[in-house]
Amino acid sequence: MIGLTIPLSQGGDRVKFRESIDFGTAGYMFKYRDETKEKHWKMLHAHQGIEMLYIHQGAGEIALEGQHYPLQNGTLVIFQPYQLHRVEVPAHHQTSYIRTNLTFNPHLVGPWLTPYPRLQFFFRKMWRGVLPKQVFQLGEDHRLAHLLDDLEHSRKAAQAPSEEDLALFFLTLLRHLELHVFADRLSADAGPIRATQHIEKIMDWVEEHFREPFQLRRIAEDLHLSPYHLSHLFKQYTGRTITDYIAARRIREACALLVLTSKPVKVISREVGGLSEPYFCQLFKKWKGLTPQAYRETARLL
Repeated sequence: MIGLTIPLSQGGDRVKFRESIDFGTAGYMFKYRDETKEKHWKMLHAHQGIEMLYIHQGAGEIALEGQHYPLQNGTLVIFQPYQLHRVEVPAHHQTSYIRTNLTFNPHLVGPWLTPYPRLQFFFRKMWRGVLPKQVFQLGEDHRLAHLLDDLEHSRKAAQAPSEEDLALFFLTLLRHLELHVFADRLSADAGPIRATQHIEKIMDWVEEHFREPFQLRRIAEDLHLSPYHLSHLFKQYTGRTITDYIAARRIREACALLVLTSKPVKVISREVGGLSEPYFCQLFKKWKGLTPQAYRETARLL
């Protein structure tokens, strides 16, 4: 069952076996201090993102990879793509369940790590490796909570963080995880790699080739799948078509180029898929509600 929601007997319960997350052009979702009051909360799902769940307040249980862990104040959990997990918090009359959830497309972060090979290696292990530990009890160490506070303040100040602010946040976050959360648990040894599903291979291919003109036949041949099966599989797992996913990835790249460079729109349109300038402008306005030039001018005023 893909993206199926089954309501249970109590209002806070939800079961989604595979959930399709639409990251849009942002590449991430952030729910800050989300609160559930006096309801039994239960979530069982898997999805395509890396998910970080931080518990500010609450008591319950996490089930992951056949193991059960206590959920309590200061718990941090890191879920890998398509990793089925269950989070359950019984109803409490006097205590709310308060958590911050950061879920992101791992391909969002990759380009920012290129100048930092050690951090890049750590992130690849966190993304694709077999992790020795995924549930951490941070207790009174509030440094991670302060980093999440900073992202929320940045979001409130400008509705959406700039490309630079977002990159700096993720670099700081990953550095903190490497040094203070995982510590030496992810050694320099490459270690075992999780089995990669077809959908992850498709996304990897898109990340490598989205700057080129897209042909469904080519990706199908490269991944040894039929075009129909590839399209059906992608829609089934992500809830969107592969052409929409590629368009969103191109627009995200274009946004970065518009803000961080002075390249003409005509040049950018070629760099994000070999598109003509008129078609690129039409596509950009469809996704962002602004022309590329208006987006550039607005972003630089912030």
